[in-house]
Amino acid sequence: MLYRKMNNTDRKLSILGFGCMRLPKTADSAIDEVKATAMVRYAIDRGINYIDTAYVYHNGESEPFLGRALADGYRQKVNLATKMPVWDVQSRQDMDCILDEQLRRLNTDHIDFYLLHGLSHSSWDDMLNLNAGEFLDTAIADGRIRYAGFSFHDNVQAFKEIVNAYPWTFAQIQYNYMDEDYQAGTAGLDYAAEKGLGIVIMEPLRGGLLVKETPETKKIRALSEQSRTAAEWGLRWLWNRPEITVVLSGMSTMQQVKDNLSYANNGKPSSLTEDDLAVYEKIKTFYRSRSKIPCTNCRYCQPCMVGVEIPECFSAYNDAFIYKDSAAAKFCYDAFTVSGGDASQCQDCGVCESLCPQHILIRERLKEVVSLFGH
Repeated sequence: MLYRKMNNTDRKLSILGFGCMRLPKTADSAIDEVKATAMVRYAIDRGINYIDTAYVYHNGESEPFLGRALADGYRQKVNLATKMPVWDVQSRQDMDCILDEQLRRLNTDHIDFYLLHGLSHSSWDDMLNLNAGEFLDTAIADGRIRYAGFSFHDNVQAFKEIVNAYPWTFAQIQYNYMDEDYQAGTAGLDYAAEKGLGIVIMEPLRGGLLVKETPETKKIRALSEQSRTAAEWGLRWLWNRPEITVVLSGMSTMQQVKDNLSYANNGKPSSLTEDDLAVYEKIKTFYRSRSKIPCTNCRYCQPCMVGVEIPECFSAYNDAFIYKDSAAAKFCYDAFTVSGGDASQCQDCGVCESLCPQHILIRERLKEVVSLFGH
C-alpha cells in the first residue's frame, strides 16, 4: 500500500480509502455483516488505514456496523471518517447531540476526520447561522474530533466560498476523469490544494458507470500497451494527481477489495505517460459524443430567477445517454435537486436563452429533462 501525508496533519493515509456506502447486503437489504466485516478487516490487514462512512449510509446502519467491525483492535489501526447530516441540524445543540450519538454508534471516543456532509451554498449559510465553526473548534479542542472537513455538492463558486470561510483541514469532492468540470471540479481541487487543504475523492468511478465497458471503450483501451481494467484506469487517473491524498472506493464484494488493493500498489503521483493520458482523452471524447445537450457549464445562464440549476439539470440528462443508464442518472438528479433547482421550476421566461453562448433552446430542453426524470 502506498501512503500520502495529508497537509496540516501528522497522518500518512493510504491512497485507497474504504467507503462504507455500498457494503454487501442480505436479501432483505440489511448489511451482510459477515461479508462486510471480512472485507473491512481484510482491507485493513493489507494496509488501508482510512475508513469513510456517514450518519445516513445504509439507512443509518453503516456507523453501528463499523462500530462492531472495528472491534478486536481494528479501530486503533485506522483513521475513521464520518459526516454530520447538516439537513437534520436545527440548532447549535443539535450538532453536539448528533456527534455524541455518532461516537456511541461507532464505539469510539473520537472521530479522526469529521465532515459536514454534502455542503452547498445554502446549507453552508445555514451552518454559519448556527455557529458550525464554533462547534467544530470546540469538538477539536475537547478531543471528540481530530480534523474538520466537508464534503461538497454545488458549483465551484460555492466551493471556493466555503473553503475560505473556515480553517478546514480537508475537503471531499466528487471527481473523476469525466467530471473535471462538474461541481468543484479541477478548478476547485486546485484552489483547495493552493490553500493547503487535503483532498479526498468520492465517486472516482462515477458510481460504477466508468467500469461499464462498451465495444468502443474496449477498443480504445486495447490501443494501449498497458493491460488495465476500466476500474484501474479510473483510479490511476486520480492517483496521478499529487494533490489528492485519498481516493475512496465504495466496495461491495471481496473481489473488488482485492482488485483495488492491487491497483493501489501502482498509484504513484505523476506516473502516467503521455500515451496513457491520450487514452483518457479518447474515452472522454467518445463518451461526450453521446451527449444530447451541448452545454459547456459556462454558467452564463446562472443564476436563474426562480432557482433552476440549468447546467446541473443538463448534466444529469446527458449522463443518461452518455452511460446508457437512465436509472443512475435519475438517482443523481434526484439527489442534487432534493432541496430545489429541478427543471420543473422553469417559468418559461427565456432570459437564460438570451445569455447562452451555445444558443441552446434551454426552455425546450428543460422540458425534456422533466419528461425523462419526472420533475
